[in-house]
Amino acid sequence: MWSGRFRQPLDAEFERWQRSFPFDRRLLEHEVEASRAHARALKNAGIVSPEELASILFGLDQLHEKALSDPSFLQDEEAEDVHHFVEKKLVSLVGDAGYKLHTGRSRNEQVATDLRLYVRAAIDDLQIKLAEFLESFVSCAERAGNAAMPSYTHLQKAEPVLVAHWLLTYVEMFSRDGERLADCRKRVNLCPLGSGPVAGATIPLDRNAIAADLGFDAPTANSIDATSDRDFAIEFVTALSSLGLHLSRWAEEMILFSTQEFGFVRLPEAYSTGSSAMPQKKNPDLLELVRGKAGRLAGNLTALLTSVKGLPLAYNKDMQESQEPLFDAGETAASLLPLVTGWMNTVEFDFERMQAAAESGFMNAWAAATYLVKRGVPFRIAHEQVGKAVQFCIENDCELADLSFDQVRQFAPLAGDDFHSCLKLESVLAIHDVIGGTAPNRVKQAIAVAKQRIALRKEAAHAHA
Repeated sequence: MWSGRFRQPLDAEFERWQRSFPFDRRLLEHEVEASRAHARALKNAGIVSPEELASILFGLDQLHEKALSDPSFLQDEEAEDVHHFVEKKLVSLVGDAGYKLHTGRSRNEQVATDLRLYVRAAIDDLQIKLAEFLESFVSCAERAGNAAMPSYTHLQKAEPVLVAHWLLTYVEMFSRDGERLADCRKRVNLCPLGSGPVAGATIPLDRNAIAADLGFDAPTANSIDATSDRDFAIEFVTALSSLGLHLSRWAEEMILFSTQEFGFVRLPEAYSTGSSAMPQKKNPDLLELVRGKAGRLAGNLTALLTSVKGLPLAYNKDMQESQEPLFDAGETAASLLPLVTGWMNTVEFDFERMQAAAESGFMNAWAAATYLVKRGVPFRIAHEQVGKAVQFCIENDCELADLSFDQVRQFAPLAGDDFHSCLKLESVLAIHDVIGGTAPNRVKQAIAVAKQRIALRKEAAHAHA
């Protein structure tokens, strides 16, 4: 592609080492798509004839079909990159008309375009998978009904909450990841074609038409930026790192709750393994691997940032190193989501054990203090009075509900004879009757809202895909 300037061939080892085709062949579909749009633009600019355009488009279709039907077609020891491969195969299929396709364009803009198409398609696919994952949490929340469990702060029992309320936490968490991907897509969806190697195309290509042809919102505004920008890739992998972080937190909590010490979660056998030595073991392998993959996603982000951080404008060969972390991150996330969705769809929760755990451990203490506040006790004083009652119960191995009314009055003189009713689990849950609270009516509303949001997200994702 550039040998006219050189008198000596490349060192054979260097030639093999610097090739990107072994990994950038993932971009073949996008390279073909962009090449079709460029060919049509060349015809409109009078560079290729209608007959040549038809021949080029036919050849591109043929090589794309061969790539899909025969994996060995992509085994090429000569192609430097996917752009070289497509040009070489196109010429072999349609003859000299194939050489015209590169008129007015550069590999710098080609790879920038292909990568944007790749990221856009990856986001659309991930959004569908993420919506299905969110649906699995909502389904579990609906099945949980009014079952309660402890919530924790500092990994110590805090207050009882509905199991459904806890599960909807993950809906919020992973919804933010979907929103980040959607926001990233807006900046991805600009078309670099027509930017040339750095200064812009040298023939009058209709960049608006090319962008529309490829489903982009608009052409990129600056040719130097278009060929050197990898912000969209960094932003995409950043969003995936956040997704990985959330998946890791989810996996860790499920691992913790599946231990015999908690016993809230029964591990699905389809996603667990045993021990080669200890017959009794059932290990949370999927969850542990999910937790580990989060590190891989963060590592890809670090590699991507480090590859780009010191580059002057515009294109530099270092940018080739941005591709593998990008591909690995996208493929890692895409492989994770169906598996974690399957896990959530088959997991079982021990609602009886969760409920029992929610009724011990003084998790009604704040509710008791709130009761006193409603009877005119300043909160700090109410807090102290209930705290002293808790300490008494610890020393006497009992719960607040076990105290007699006279004992309660020793600590809280303004307590009424309805004090014990405020300690019941139903009452403790019900007082959190605010937007975002765990009161059963609020959680029921939250489930309905979550279902609507997920349906809209899924509809939008399918519209793009």
